Amino acid sequence: MAENQTITVACKLKTDSNVSKEIDQTLLAFSSACDWVNSNTPAGLTNKTAMQSLVYHDVRSQFGLSSNLAIQAIRRVCANRKAARDKGKTVKGFFPTSISYDARTFSFREKDLTVSIKTLNGRPRLELSIGNYQRHLLKEAKPTSATLVKRKSGDYYIHIQIDLDTPEVAKNKDPLGVDLGRTDIATTSEGDSWSGKQVTAKRNHHTNMRAILQKKATKGTRSSRRRCRQLQKRLSGKEKRFQSWINHNISRKLIDNAATNKKAIAIEDLTGIRERTNQKPRSKKDKRLGNNWAFYQLRQFLTYKCALAGVELITVNPAYTSQTCSHCHHIGDRKGKRFHCDNCGLKVDADQFFFNGAKNISALGLSINQPGGSGLVCKLGRYKKEYVQVNLFDHSLGLLKTHSSVEDGYA
Repeated sequence: MAENQTITVACKLKTDSNVSKEIDQTLLAFSSACDWVNSNTPAGLTNKTAMQSLVYHDVRSQFGLSSNLAIQAIRRVCANRKAARDKGKTVKGFFPTSISYDARTFSFREKDLTVSIKTLNGRPRLELSIGNYQRHLLKEAKPTSATLVKRKSGDYYIHIQIDLDTPEVAKNKDPLGVDLGRTDIATTSEGDSWSGKQVTAKRNHHTNMRAILQKKATKGTRSSRRRCRQLQKRLSGKEKRFQSWINHNISRKLIDNAATNKKAIAIEDLTGIRERTNQKPRSKKDKRLGNNWAFYQLRQFLTYKCALAGVELITVNPAYTSQTCSHCHHIGDRKGKRFHCDNCGLKVDADQFFFNGAKNISALGLSINQPGGSGLVCKLGRYKKEYVQVNLFDHSLGLLKTHSSVEDGYA
């Protein structure tokens, strides 16, 4: 039976000065209500019903929120507390940047592309400023929830949640193994690879720029400090948007490959890798690059895109995937990015390293799809291998793409 996949469509709102002022007042009241609820309820309380019975009437009388917005404020406090608790942290405060809406306080009208939202003093109907991509997603849609967001630029956006029907996930036996890394963002078991050099260079450039601007802002004149702050504001989020664009494009190409060739996708479960690697002695630069590695974002993109395309996504244990011979599946000798198998004699250099890991991930994914057999077997015989590598430039991504083909056999 098909399930639903929720996607979010970000749409810019057309507002005038009066509407902007009204929205700002509502945002401030909503965040103030969240702060008050967070400060006047037991710190460990995360149950929405229990919290609502304690503070609902006070929130309505003190902050002028409608009944539904008061309930949304209480729900947000509970949700933020749960998320902070999972990370071992506490909720410190809320900023006046967003409000949650449901079907009783939000509506979308397709014929004129407008939305109505509840504010403190009314329910204005606002026109959307969107392109063909958003129009396509909103066609014949009947959304029942949304989030009003005020961005750093001062523009207002409505993030509309839409439920899409997803096809049944095809149970394909042959998975496409994908090895995620920093040197190469993704390497497949078919030999396709997307280099991470451009992303690393972009991150290093922004780090150096932030350091230079910060130094000038603290020691320069008043006019230079103002100019540095303007440049810092302009650079804010640029690096994040570039990484997101790269991950969106790579995930789309992986999904298209799997859907076209009727394959599943197997990736490593890298949960907790930052905590583990940060415990080891590393340089400041290596630690920064490791903490900025956006592997989880790529996994999230793959998760929802696989659901929409009907492609099965398999996560495997990452243990020993880079230390295992992709040919005979024995643990070999790894030194940096060079690998040698004592069992079959396979030698893997730096160019083949991630390709070797991707093939192991594919084999692990196959063993999950076929629980009757492990899929990891040792073959006897003298091994012969020819490795062919072709460098191509992916113009849609602006990245160097490497295709590797392997021909192997036994004497």
